[in-house]
Amino acid sequence: MNFQNKTVWITGASSGIGEALSYEFANQGAKLVLSSRKAEALQRVADACKTDCFVQVLDLADHDAMPGIVEQVLKQVGKVDILVNNGGMSQRAFVKDAVFAVDKKMIDVNLLGTIAISKAILPHFLENKNGHFVVISSLMGKFAAPLRSSYAAAKHGLHGFFDALRAENYKENVNVTLVCPGYIRTQISKNALTADGAEQGTMDDATGKGMSPDVLAKKILNAVRKGKQEVVIGGTEILAVYIKRFFPVLLSKIVRKVKVT
Repeated sequence: MNFQNKTVWITGASSGIGEALSYEFANQGAKLVLSSRKAEALQRVADACKTDCFVQVLDLADHDAMPGIVEQVLKQVGKVDILVNNGGMSQRAFVKDAVFAVDKKMIDVNLLGTIAISKAILPHFLENKNGHFVVISSLMGKFAAPLRSSYAAAKHGLHGFFDALRAENYKENVNVTLVCPGYIRTQISKNALTADGAEQGTMDDATGKGMSPDVLAKKILNAVRKGKQEVVIGGTEILAVYIKRFFPVLLSKIVRKVKVT
């Protein structure tokens, strides 16, 4: 796929992986729609992209607003070729300690919010007989670890939903690329919700030593360009995916002992 003059809509574009993807798509000649809850930060990213950008503020937890937001965006840009479902948040809380509101927030934002915006734009893709969903999942979409129960549940759910969507719409040239990053050096652990819903406020050691989001962005674009259905990206932590596949009991023992913050 050549991204020149393609219109790419990125959620969670105001920081981290979404910001890095915005710059990389801009460098490849794409036109952008940038979304998150933070208007000022989005405008900063849009200005830095130095390309055709439309800023659309949205909250993924407001599911009912998505059809109207999609309609508004399409009126402004005419056509969207790629939707990058990147917006979301993480969790650092034991199941026994987390208030249910934290579990609900993980599902509402990471899973249902992504489903809501994707279902809202799907008719546009079907009408054009062309469209690509890029879904930023996580290694937690392939296995789970302590302190991330509902986050992992949401990411697992994304795989089920988008695998089904891909199978249902392949004849209409609607494609899906699921991206499973490992440790990426962003603010995700600082912003992660703890048991009472407060942000953790500190950087996990592994996250702080993780892959640069700029490097990740290049790898994601390469996977999309090649039409990959699913890709796992990271350091040695990605070995856990293969251990889970072939030696699941061993992985269970490993995750009980691994440092997860």
